Parts: sequence; C-alpha cells; structure tokens
Amino acid sequence: MGADPSAGGKGERRGSRRAAFTAAAICAVLLAASGCGGSGHGAETDPEKGSDAAVLNAALTRELTLVDVYARGRRFLRGPGRALDRRLMAQEQEYVDAVTKSIRGLGGETEGEAEEPDFTGVDGRAAFLALASELESEAVEFYVDKAAQLYTAAPRTLDAWLAAGHGEHLALLPSGKG
Repeated sequence: MGADPSAGGKGERRGSRRAAFTAAAICAVLLAASGCGGSGHGAETDPEKGSDAAVLNAALTRELTLVDVYARGRRFLRGPGRALDRRLMAQEQEYVDAVTKSIRGLGGETEGEAEEPDFTGVDGRAAFLALASELESEAVEFYVDKAAQLYTAAPRTLDAWLAAGHGEHLALLPSGKG
C-alpha cells in the first residue's frame, strides 16, 4: 500500500522538491539555450526583446517585493508556518535570479526594484497570511495576463514557470484562520 498523499509525508515532500528542481533545471536549460541572439540584436535594438525585457522588469519588481514580504512576515509565524515562509522566500529568490538572468539574456538592463509592501493592519499570523495570499494571487494573474505580451521563447517559458510557482504558493499557504 502506498503512502496517503493527504498525510503530507516525507515522500510527498521529496516528490515536490524533485518536481521543483526539475522545473528549475528545465527553465535554466531553456534560458541558456535561447541565449540573447546575435550581436547587436539585444533589447536596445530589437523591439521584441526590449518589450520582453520591460515585462520582465515588472516581474522583477513583483518578485523582489514578495521576497521582502516573506522576510518581514516571518515574525508572525511559528513552527511549520515559519518553515513554509523560509521555503517560499527561497523560491521567490530563485524567481528573482531567473528573471534577472532572462533580462540579461535578452540584452536588457535590470531596473526592477522592490516596492514597499503595505503592512498596515498586519498584526498577526492571519493578517500576514491574507496579505501573502493576496500578493500570490496577484502574481498568478500578472503572469497569466503577460503571457500573450511576450515575444521570445525563453521569457514565455519563464512566465509559465512563474505562474505555476505562484499557483503552488497559493495552494501551500494556510488560510490563516485558527
């Protein structure tokens, strides 16, 4: 008999880690394979790559903001909640790194900066989890909306990976009730 997946056992966590690692490896290979094209065809001279770099800079701002949210929100969590927070923050940092690499691969400049998250009214676990869930939901919507605006293969692949990652974050975040 197999392990009960609803029990959240070690096998499920290993499988989840393996799947995340595989997705990251595939994305890295696709990013490296796509490169930035021939000399003189970077974001400054190629309008499609320039447009993709602009979208990715907006994504970079979003990802940097989420890294900050998870770093600041840790104080509201204990035990397994704190471990989840560390995991999500580490994944967000992976996203920052991947977006930065993709922008540079397009020949663009990284211009994204973290926005100041609104922690007004965040005074405990439930409020923090509500804020994190809201921002993760907005991230999924952002990546779904931007998919049609990307011209080159590597940013499209990255966009899909980021949308899926933020969907996973939504599924992992507890409701904050109780």
